[in-house]
Amino acid sequence: MAVQYYSRTEIAGIRRAGQIVMAILEELRQAVRPGITTAALDALAVRALKRHGATSNFRGYTPVKGIMPFPGVICSSVNEAIVHGIPGTYALREGDILSIDFGAVVDGWHGDSAITVPVGTVTPEAQRLLDVTQEALHLGIAAARGGNRVMDISRAIQTYVEGEGFSLIRRYTGHGIGRALHEDPTVPNYVDPKMANPLLRPGMVMCIEPMVSAGRPGTRELADRWTVVTADGSLAAHFEHTVAITSGDPDVLTAHSDGPLATSRSTSTSPSAGKP
Repeated sequence: MAVQYYSRTEIAGIRRAGQIVMAILEELRQAVRPGITTAALDALAVRALKRHGATSNFRGYTPVKGIMPFPGVICSSVNEAIVHGIPGTYALREGDILSIDFGAVVDGWHGDSAITVPVGTVTPEAQRLLDVTQEALHLGIAAARGGNRVMDISRAIQTYVEGEGFSLIRRYTGHGIGRALHEDPTVPNYVDPKMANPLLRPGMVMCIEPMVSAGRPGTRELADRWTVVTADGSLAAHFEHTVAITSGDPDVLTAHSDGPLATSRSTSTSPSAGKP
């Protein structure tokens, strides 16, 4: 698949989807508390999608034959789970951290974003992991400027995260988005000279999503063939935004519309994006 370039009108459609994603993610954030199950959070998201007139781009997603379609509308990944956690009967506990990855489709346009939320009071180490991962997203977005290249985003994320003593998950990456949930280009969170490094041009839209481990970068997949956890059992965090490349500052399509740009402190095995 070649990189897609979208017009201002088309990007406005992606923004509409992105704003619904962020509104529902905020509802989910407010609902996170000790005792609530990840299935209950998924049910909340189902109701919210219906209320907004949107559909899920996660539920029913099948990356390859032989893997069951993803059963939830959110990916709910707790503690050592990095991505693709299936909502279920697990009741959140005080001190957990919960990564919620969520997407929506509106009039054929896709939006996608992720947050990691502390459950009650978490350890200082867990909070620092969240802070570093979110700052890595800010820095990656700041590098997403027309005239730069994809690896400038990757370098900004990697330099910061590894400088803070954390590890980047390498098997899973960011991706283009628009008419489909996953499009070109691949947007890794680390610099790999063997990977494509396209020029960033106005009209490109992509999801930037650092996934960070408090321990080593190795991962393993659970028996459900969806949930990915850190191989060493260390905590992991995940933040993501949908971003349009412009001739000036990056345009965060999943930023809150009623406040300052939440992602911009400064305006300045093979990787895979094949699952939600």
